[in-house]
Amino acid sequence: MNKMLVGKVTDIDLLGSRTFRVNDTDIALFRLSDGEVLAVENKCPHKGGALSEGMVCGSKVHCPLHDWRIDLHSGAVQEPDTGCVPTFNVEIDPDNGSIYVTI
Repeated sequence: MNKMLVGKVTDIDLLGSRTFRVNDTDIALFRLSDGEVLAVENKCPHKGGALSEGMVCGSKVHCPLHDWRIDLHSGAVQEPDTGCVPTFNVEIDPDNGSIYVTI
């Protein structure tokens, strides 16, 4: 596993997202209303919609294609749908707001 510097907290608006790519995987960073930053693969398990383009409600993101709801902490799809997206560990440097993601 590699810990990568991917940006600063101030790069992401509240309830917004940013994306970056590692090898062949697109990863989406989300900044929740409480300031927490979470990372998941940027691909809905249903039809592959870009989760970074979805609406964030609480700690869930709604896929922009078919409104599947994915928990950003666990990656689990909310019932009645099923599935899961990979999640990634995020660390924030409290001194300078740098975001590190472990891939």
